[in-house]
Amino acid sequence: MIKVNNLSKSFPKKDGSQFFAVDGVSFEARDAEIVCLLGVNGAGKTTTMRILSTVFQPSSGSAEIMGWDIKKNAQQVRENLGFLSGDTGLYNRLSGREFITYFGRLYGISDTTIAQRIAEMAELLDMNDFLDKKIEFLSTGMKQKVSIVRSIIHDPPVMIFDEPTAGLDILTARNIVAFIRQCKQRSKCVLFSTHIMREAERLADRIVMIHKGKILTEGTLETLREDSGQTDLDDIFVFYVNQFSDETEVLAHEF
Repeated sequence: MIKVNNLSKSFPKKDGSQFFAVDGVSFEARDAEIVCLLGVNGAGKTTTMRILSTVFQPSSGSAEIMGWDIKKNAQQVRENLGFLSGDTGLYNRLSGREFITYFGRLYGISDTTIAQRIAEMAELLDMNDFLDKKIEFLSTGMKQKVSIVRSIIHDPPVMIFDEPTAGLDILTARNIVAFIRQCKQRSKCVLFSTHIMREAERLADRIVMIHKGKILTEGTLETLREDSGQTDLDDIFVFYVNQFSDETEVLAHEF
């Protein structure tokens, strides 16, 4: 389970003021549930996920992964979390199998268990044809699959995917989507980010909309349709962005 409470992250600007990439964000994601963090590029999705994965420290607020505090219990958080980002580094001189095995050993997993998990994931993600090739010779989609297996080799209960299908061909993207669904079937807690409306519609049990670092609204697709009076997710998202912009303008006039 993921619990996020009033989480903020600011960065200093040249003029001495602070830019809030994430501003008072709160939401939850439960076990056996897929939650989508939906927003345009620059909305704060990646920053939020990097905070949850302990890559960034929050400026304020708190968050828990399976009951472990991201600031006080960073090691336990990492043990319970699989984090996949589009810019995950890979070592080109190793094969996919060697690279995944290396990370499995870092987690203290036996070579036998590592081999079993690699075999399972290679079958699921159709990796057997390239698993033993050096990473430098793999396509973008192949590398993404290696990154996925690397991120879950320790079989964590919580999975975070940051724009998991970005830049992938349609067949590879479908494999990734199928894998995310399987994570839910295995009772894992799944949080993924996207700016692709159709992806959110197809995958998410609940959608959390984020814009300019703030949460606009959250709910199931049916609830969002009812509350907004719109049918298409594109129109629903624009409805809440416009509502947010109107509220921001009112506040600016008040001050």
